[in-house]
Amino acid sequence: MKHLIAPSILSADFANIQRDVEMINNSLADWFHIDIMDGVFVPNISFGFPVVKAIKKHAKKPMDVHLMIVDPDRYLQHFKDAGADILTIHIEACTHLHRTVQAIKNLGMKAGVAINPHTPVNSLSEIIADIDLVCIMSVNPGFGGQSFIENTYNKIAQLKQLIESKNSKALIEIDGGVDLKNYKKLIDAGANVLVAGNTVFSSANTTQTIADLKAPNP
Repeated sequence: MKHLIAPSILSADFANIQRDVEMINNSLADWFHIDIMDGVFVPNISFGFPVVKAIKKHAKKPMDVHLMIVDPDRYLQHFKDAGADILTIHIEACTHLHRTVQAIKNLGMKAGVAINPHTPVNSLSEIIADIDLVCIMSVNPGFGGQSFIENTYNKIAQLKQLIESKNSKALIEIDGGVDLKNYKKLIDAGANVLVAGNTVFSSANTTQTIADLKAPNP
């Protein structure tokens, strides 16, 4: 499959959010990536349901909502109602991961599981066949603009092997530090979805940067 690009709204201009949503609509991007942070699971706070609903009102592409929060089970229905198409929770935040994944699917959303840089890939072995996406955090979650963790390439290789061994259909998503220098290597390693925030929104030409990230043979 061709790789997907999911610009991260966390790096958008919040004073001009509709403008940036329209930019993504009109670009070669595939998804909107929306980070929800509670200041507890990660050391930052982003935004909640009203902002997600506001983005949904204008978004013409799937909304990939990434929950970096404690006790995500309390809010699954709320994010479905707000417009999430894909809902990703952190393995580190879920005591009963299988139950949470099934609840997400029962609400009609695709289910993703994210793993932090220190979490081994094999921790997903019992759930990989049941999920639609794995989000490998390639920076420590909480803030945009961080440096890419090089061990991510090893984790992609391990995850790809696990997916194949379990006959899973899960996509591999990379979140953090993705740029024009490393995106091709990530795709070659086996990544299917690239989240790009600072790289896109700090660019002088955002739509061209998205197009460059989308290019199959740079």
